[in-house]
Amino acid sequence: MAMVEDRELTLSTEDYSLLTDLYQLTMIACYVGEGLEDKPASFELFVRHFPDKFGYLIAMGLAQALDYLEKLHFTSQQIKALQNTGIFAHAPLKFWSLLESGRFNGDVWAVPEGTAIFANEPLLRVEAPLWQAQLIETYLLNTINYQTLIATKAARLRDVAGQEAVLLEFGTRRAFSPQGSMWAARAAIAGGLDATSNVLAALKLGRKPSGTMAHSLVMAIGAMEGGEDEAFSAFHRYFPAAPLLIDTYDSIAAARRLADKVREGKMELMGVRLDSGDLVELSQKVRSLLPEVTIFASGDLDEWEIARLKEAGASIDGYGLGTKLVTGSPVNGVYKIVEIDGIPTMKQSSKKATYPGRKQIFRSQEKERILSDRLGLAHETPNSNEQPLLELVMQEGKQIKDSPTIETIQKRTQISVASLPSETRQLNNPIPITVKISDGLESLRLSWIASH
Repeated sequence: MAMVEDRELTLSTEDYSLLTDLYQLTMIACYVGEGLEDKPASFELFVRHFPDKFGYLIAMGLAQALDYLEKLHFTSQQIKALQNTGIFAHAPLKFWSLLESGRFNGDVWAVPEGTAIFANEPLLRVEAPLWQAQLIETYLLNTINYQTLIATKAARLRDVAGQEAVLLEFGTRRAFSPQGSMWAARAAIAGGLDATSNVLAALKLGRKPSGTMAHSLVMAIGAMEGGEDEAFSAFHRYFPAAPLLIDTYDSIAAARRLADKVREGKMELMGVRLDSGDLVELSQKVRSLLPEVTIFASGDLDEWEIARLKEAGASIDGYGLGTKLVTGSPVNGVYKIVEIDGIPTMKQSSKKATYPGRKQIFRSQEKERILSDRLGLAHETPNSNEQPLLELVMQEGKQIKDSPTIETIQKRTQISVASLPSETRQLNNPIPITVKISDGLESLRLSWIASH
């Protein structure tokens, strides 16, 4: 049967079940055939290696992951579509009845969003029947990997820019997809930014969108009504609190004319934005002309460029972050089985080995400073100065507590970053906190290797 093309490629909650890789479904069919589909299994999601020049990660994306798990189900139309592919012609009949009646009814342990984590530490652990735990891998990695990347970059931007700077997320046009732009906006704010220009994301998050204006307005109104000043006056007439973009033609000349209007009492100007040129020199000159006006800067900025601007004495109050915030080296999180039917298991591949068994992160802190982390088995008891990070957040397929607000997550991110040593927070050659391996976990690893 010929496949029908849907050019919209939009995503609804009902589509979640099919938003997975084919091999998840073929493996489930195989599990059914071998009678393993309902064996209790534990999978853990973690990151082996950080993106270049990252000393920590900020966990993010759990809220969307849990919502996905609660709503996961297959419709009769989806099952028919899978059957029509012909791929599953030899799959056991029970495979189809399993999909038809199946829901996620497992448990999830996770570190709270906004928590700093390190290599090989599980961001979450899924305990569920094998087929369910296998099916959800793709979606969990998609949302958690991407949101963790954006939240971490946002946290680094805030750390470098300082608490007083206004940081705005402008990345929707550069995000990898419309869905990605929504997650990027959420993760950026949760990671420390003040607002997003994405109207839909802002309203869904219960916040006001924030932005300025584009060069096209200056050029269009200027061409029709006489020039740049007419464009400024028109925009300011309708949006008096919004910054004006002043670098379409000559930033300093524009600032000088605006300063005359402010001095003469003809305009109460709240802010201006610079999007090109030597931002150090331009911002200093604009400041001399408009000393009481907020100066924003944008244009392919990242944490390194903001650090350079500050060190060079730029006079900038806020930054618009776009392309380099929502793109970049990915967080390469993985999702691996660690236990099946009570039997610990591990991967031994070169440079991709895992630790067996269900695990917990034990964090040692003193005076709100992280001293060290210890990766141990889930049943181990924390030492007197340790706190376990993984919490039970879903039981039998239902969330057991309300999701924290984005403000709460943002505050947790701020506290997490402040608790890190300076060498872990530094931009160049950061040194991650050492993650110790507990005696019990190391013993299990060695015994598993010896028995295989």
